[in-house]
Order: sequence, then C-alpha cells, then structure tokens
Amino acid sequence: MESALLKILLPAISSFVVGILITPIVTHWLYKHKMWKKVAGKTAGYGDNNGTPIFNSLHKDKDVNTPRMGGIVVWVSVVVTLLLFWCFTLIWQSDFTTGLNFFSREQTLLPMFMFLVGAAVGFLDDLLTVKGRGGHFADGLSLRYRLTLVTVSLAMSGWWFYDKLEVSSINLIGYGPIELGLGFVLVYIFMGTCIYMSSVIDGLDGLSGGVFLFIFAAYAGISFYQGQYDISALCASIVGALLAFLWFNIPPARFYMGETGMMALTLLLTMVVFMTDVLGDGEGVLLLPVVGFLLVVTVGTTALQILSKKFRGKKIFLVAPLHHHFEAKGWPAYKVTMRYWILGFICAMTGLILAIAF
Repeated sequence: MESALLKILLPAISSFVVGILITPIVTHWLYKHKMWKKVAGKTAGYGDNNGTPIFNSLHKDKDVNTPRMGGIVVWVSVVVTLLLFWCFTLIWQSDFTTGLNFFSREQTLLPMFMFLVGAAVGFLDDLLTVKGRGGHFADGLSLRYRLTLVTVSLAMSGWWFYDKLEVSSINLIGYGPIELGLGFVLVYIFMGTCIYMSSVIDGLDGLSGGVFLFIFAAYAGISFYQGQYDISALCASIVGALLAFLWFNIPPARFYMGETGMMALTLLLTMVVFMTDVLGDGEGVLLLPVVGFLLVVTVGTTALQILSKKFRGKKIFLVAPLHHHFEAKGWPAYKVTMRYWILGFICAMTGLILAIAF
C-alpha cells in the first residue's frame, strides 16, 4: 500500500515542481510574442450574427493583454513527469523504481496519446487565433473544424475500446453493466463531445483549472480504489500540473488555459472516465455527471440559451454559460470562481463516496 501511495503522490509533486519551474520560460515566450487576441470579445457562433455584447463588455480589457496557451504548462509538466519516471526506471532498475513508472501499454499509452493530440490541435487553434491576419482561419479553427477533429479522435479511441478491449457496455451505478453493442462507440463519441463542449468553462481567471483539478483528483481516487494505479498516477500528475497552473492563473491571471490546455484535458478525461468503468469494474461513466456536475451545468445552460433564442426568440440567462450570467449580474469574477471551486470539491467528494459505496 505504501508503494502504491508513493506511485500516486510522487507524480503529483513532480508535475507541480516541473510546472512551477517551466512557467517563467513559458510566460516569457508568451509575452515576448504577444500571444493574446488582437481584438477583444467573441462572436456568439451557432449561426447567431448578433455577437455577444454583454460578454464583450465584461472582457474588453482582458482578452487583448493576457496571453492564451497557458495550458502548455499543464501538458508539458505531465509529459516531463512521465518521461522522468520512465527514464529513472531505465537507469536504475529495481522493484521500487519499476513500481513508480506509470507509463504502460495497458492503462496510459492511449490516454497519453489522446492527451497530446488534444494539446497539438488546441495549440494550432490558439496560434491561429492570436496570429491570424484575415482569411478563413483569422479567428482560429472554427467550431466545425474543431468538432470534426474531436469527433474523429473520439471515434478512433471509442473503436479501440470496442474492438481491442472488447468493451461494449457501461455500468449502471449499483446495478451492473448495460450492454450497448456497437452503440457503445456512439455513446463514447457523445460523452466525449459533451465533455469537450464543457471547455467553455475556461472563461474566468482560475475557473477551469480549479474545476478540472477536483475532477481529476476524484478520478485519481476512483482509479486508485479500483487498483488501476497507472491511471491514478496519471490523474495525480494532472492535478499537480493544474496546481502549478493555478499558482499563476489566479486573479489577475498571468495567462489563460487556451484551447491547447482545454482540448488536451477534455480528451484525456473522456479516456479516464471510460477506463474507470467496465475495465475497472466501476461506474466511471455515470459518475461523471456527479463528479463533473459543473461541466454539466456549463454545457446545459449553453444549450438551453441557444435553444431558447432559436425557438422562443429570447434569452434565459443574461449570458451563457452560467458563470458568465453571474458575472453579468454583478458578481465579482473571483467570487464566481471561488464558489465554483467549493462546489467542485463537494461534487468530487460525492462522486468518490459513490464509487466506494457501490
């Protein structure tokens, strides 16, 4: 048990330290090359040509002088940590060092691949956003392009679960597996797309980092309880990296997470959620709405706003998703963030309790 705990705790500490050490370098590069949007605000998207005037007025002074791509700190910290422990095993071979290595074909190879795919595509989107000078990609990759790339990635990994790992069901909490057959791949794509769409939670200083920190901490605990120690160590290294990111992202943020961080985290989270389901003899999929309740709220309020504007011709919220609604009502951004952190902790603990109880 002691060695298993070390395998979880050491990657978390390592990724935190690496993140703290590399941030000055990343920050210098981001500010030197002015990696921020040149025009504040955003358009509404989804065929709405009226823009987002309330959001734009709230963020008119932030977007144009705070760099994107802060997610580089997260994925570089995790990758460096994984390579450090792997190389350490090669240099000093013993039962102890071998036990610390959490890079394995069975549990973390494909999740890390998806993590890096998301980081790379997101980096391209961020780069086009801050460097775009007109043309089709002046505002970064369009939502259609990003969703297409995400869907293709999810289809590949979902098929890997179905074909290679012979997973075709998900566990219902307290009742056992529900057989889906080939429909499992469709459920995987749907879940992954919803998780990716929740990346719009990256809208306030410290918000996305704190929310995802608690989610990955919960799944580190869930996978540890299942005996999937490599996945648990990977989740723990994400937690450490997010702590380092938050050190510099709390108000006033030195940089934003950006698409390179959010796409990497959401694609990885999809993998972790399904790895901790049938494969771990757990209920990782249906625990996500509990553990990640704030992500559900983010996607849900955005969807409700779009549908209401389309079919009723009026809005439900001042701004969607919900955290911007509170901001528009006059809540200071830090108050919204702190309260989301508190709720994120409660949701994570509730999900962990359910995982252990059932």
